[in-house]
Amino acid sequence: MITEQHIPNLTGATVYDAQGDKVGKVGQVYLDDQTGRPNWLTVNTGLFGTKESFVPVEGANFDGSDRVEVQHSKDTIKNAPKIDTDAHIDESEEQGLYEYYGLSGTGTGTGTGTGTGTGTGTTGGGTGDQLTTTTAGTTGADMRDGRDTSGPTTDDAMTRSEEHLQAGTEKVESGRARLRKYVTTEQQSVSVPVEREEVRVEREPITEANRGDAMDGPDISEEEHEVTLTEERPVVSKEAVPVERVKLGKETVTDQETVTEDVRSEHIDLDADDQVDAGRDRR
Repeated sequence: MITEQHIPNLTGATVYDAQGDKVGKVGQVYLDDQTGRPNWLTVNTGLFGTKESFVPVEGANFDGSDRVEVQHSKDTIKNAPKIDTDAHIDESEEQGLYEYYGLSGTGTGTGTGTGTGTGTGTTGGGTGDQLTTTTAGTTGADMRDGRDTSGPTTDDAMTRSEEHLQAGTEKVESGRARLRKYVTTEQQSVSVPVEREEVRVEREPITEANRGDAMDGPDISEEEHEVTLTEERPVVSKEAVPVERVKLGKETVTDQETVTEDVRSEHIDLDADDQVDAGRDRR
């Protein structure tokens, strides 16, 4: 949407049609006599921008810098009714433009407005016209004269520029790694040999060797004989022993990444009238 605040920056901006094709540069901005709002733009068309065609502001967008997008095709704009680009469009001329572009509206007369520096408004031709000029500083058109627009500050050639993609690298933090020690418990089984004593009754016959022991004591008596049995039982103990050292290290690996970015490139087209023999491009 284009508003009154955009007027100082519109002159000299590049106009693109509904298909994104470049149409030309904004020449003048025409303001409504009653509201002061921008109604029409003139676009420099033809060979070297020698003709100006009117295009409606309605539905147009301005990026605030150098690009105006309108809702009509390039051919439609170039074939718009020819109106003298003086300081005013009368009601009948404006009505004709409304009808040509298929817009609803009634012509009330429209004056021109250009980008202002420190100047003040003056009156152009026709009742209630609004023509803003610059009495000091620089107009929007002058500020935009440069490498791209023919004017009093340029030579007879255009400079075509394009953007080249340049890729580099920067170090950024991608993450952190840390070591954490924690304790788990598991069961282990170890086989341990153990010994135990068992009782065994041993009988031996009386011989000359043991007869003395056998006859020692009364002939007939009661008595008891007791032995003590022993056994081994497993005993478990634990000790903590170091088994390894663990630390963090870093290594650098190189990968290939593809980066994609839009780059702009200027193109220069020859826009000549039908009766002009443009010759060949000898580049």
